[in-house]
Amino acid sequence: MGWNTHEVTNQVPDLVDHNLYEVDRVLQEAVLREGAEPAVPALTEYGVQLGRADMRALAAEINRQGPELRPYDRRGHRIDEVSFHAGWHRFLELGCSHGLHHPASVARAAAFLMHGQVEAGSLCPLTMTSAAAPLLAREPWFDTVAAQLSSHQYDRRDIAVGNKHGMLVGMGLTEKQGGSDLRRITTQARRDAADGAWFRLTGHKWFFSVPTADAHLVLAQADGQPSCFYVPRRMPDGTLNAIRLMQLKDKLGNRSNASAEVEFEEAFGMLVGEPGRGIAILAEMASHTRLDCVLGSTALMRAALVEALHHCSHRVAFGRPLQQQALMRTVLVDLALEVEAAVTLAMRLARSVSAGRGASMVEQAMARIITPAAKFWVCKRAITVIAEAMEVLGGNGYVETHGMARLYREAPVNSIWEGSGNIMCLDVLRGIHRHPDLAEALFQWLRDESGDETPLLNRLNSLETHSRRPLQEQEAVARNVAANLVLLVQAVLLRRHAPQPVADAFIASRLDDNMGVMGLSATPTALAQVLDRAWRAAS
Repeated sequence: MGWNTHEVTNQVPDLVDHNLYEVDRVLQEAVLREGAEPAVPALTEYGVQLGRADMRALAAEINRQGPELRPYDRRGHRIDEVSFHAGWHRFLELGCSHGLHHPASVARAAAFLMHGQVEAGSLCPLTMTSAAAPLLAREPWFDTVAAQLSSHQYDRRDIAVGNKHGMLVGMGLTEKQGGSDLRRITTQARRDAADGAWFRLTGHKWFFSVPTADAHLVLAQADGQPSCFYVPRRMPDGTLNAIRLMQLKDKLGNRSNASAEVEFEEAFGMLVGEPGRGIAILAEMASHTRLDCVLGSTALMRAALVEALHHCSHRVAFGRPLQQQALMRTVLVDLALEVEAAVTLAMRLARSVSAGRGASMVEQAMARIITPAAKFWVCKRAITVIAEAMEVLGGNGYVETHGMARLYREAPVNSIWEGSGNIMCLDVLRGIHRHPDLAEALFQWLRDESGDETPLLNRLNSLETHSRRPLQEQEAVARNVAANLVLLVQAVLLRRHAPQPVADAFIASRLDDNMGVMGLSATPTALAQVLDRAWRAAS
C-alpha cells in the first residue's frame, strides 16, 4: 500500500477567469467621472482578455523565461538581437491594439492600469513610445514615422521603419559615470561629413530601455552641448545601425522586459529639437512617463489586494474564513483604502495630463506639481502594500510558485525608473517655486475642497508655510512636502467622490504619523463598504 500522509484541504483555489474591469467598482466610477464613458465597451473587452487564467499563466511564464541576447548569428554576422518568449509579443500586441503606446488619456490610463495587473514588463516599451510621440511630432520629418506611431498594430519584424505597420521607441539617457547627473554624459555626436542631415554617435549607455525598439531618443554631446538624437535601429535601406548590445541587465524584477548596456560605434542619429536642449527635451519625455509609473504601481497594488482578498475569502483559520477575523479585516481594509486612493488619484491625474497646457490652472498644477509627487509617494507605497499583502498569504505567498513574489520584485522599479524618489521630490519643489501661480491655484483648490475639516486644514497650512521658505531650506524636507501634498489631494478626492465611510477612514488613518505599517487603525464602520468596493468577487 502506498503512502497517503494527508489530504489536501483548506488550500485556496486559483483565481478563475474574471473581468478585470467589471470587478473593479472604483475604476469603473473613475472612468465615468473623468470623462471616458465612450471607452467602456473597449475597457470591458480588455478586462475579459486580461482576466483569463491562461493570460496570468502566460505572464508568469515569460517572467521565468526572460529575454536572451543574441549578438551574432550562427555564421558570425553581428545581429544584436534579443530573443523573447512568444508570450511577450502577445502582450505587446494586446497593448498596442488598445492604444497603450499612444499619448495620455483617461481611457488609456484605465487600460494601462488593468494591463499592469497581469504583466508589468511589457508596459515599458508602450510607455516609452507614448512619451516619445509628442516630441517627435514637432520634427519636420515626423511624417516619415507618423503612420507607424499612430497605428494600433504591433509589428515585431526587425526591418526598417518605413516598411513596418507599427513601431516602438525607447530611450538612452544614463551612463555609468553619471546616473541622474545627465550633464556628465560622454557620448559624442558629430555631424556626418557625407550627409549633413545625420550625426554620428560614439559612446555608451549604461541603461538602454527597450533595446530592440525601432528607434531610441538618445542624449549625446554635440559641440559640447547635451543634445537629443533620434537613433534608428535600422537605417532606411534596412542595414543595422552601429548600436552594439553589450549585455542585458540581470534585474531584480521586470524580468520579461529587456534592458541593455550598449555602445555606439559612429551610429547614425538625427537631431531632435535645438542643439543644447537635449536634457530639457528628454526630461520632457521622462515627465510623460511619470503618470505611467503611478498607474503601474497602482496596478501592482491592485493585483496584490485582489490576491489577498481572494485568499482570505477561502482560507479558514481558527474555525472561520480569514476575512471574518477582526484583525485581518483591519489589515484588508487598510490595503483597500490605499488602493482606492491610488486609483482615484491616478485617474484624476490622467485627465489633467491629457488636458495639456490650455487647461485650467488647477489642471496644470495637478499635471506639473502633483504628478511627480504621486510618482514618489504611490511608488513607495506599492512596496509596503505588496509586502503586507504577501504576509496575508503567509508562506503560500512567499514562494515563487505564487504570483505575489513576482509582484513584490516588480514593485521597486517604478520608484527608481526615470527619476528616483529624491529627484521627484526636488522637482515638486521646483514646480512650486517656478510656477507660483500654479501653486497658488492648487493650494486654493485644496482649501476649498477641505471645507472645515481640521485635519486637512492643519496639513494644508503647514504646507503653505513650507512653500514660502527659500528653496534651499526646503530641500532637506522635500519628501515630507511631496508626501503630504499627495495625501491631501487623495483625501479631498475621496471626500468628494467616495462614500463617506471610505473618506472618513482614509482621513482618520492617513493624516497622522503612523503610516509605516498597514493595519494600525481599526475603522469598523467602513469595513464592509470598503471591502465590497475593492473586490466584488470576494463575496
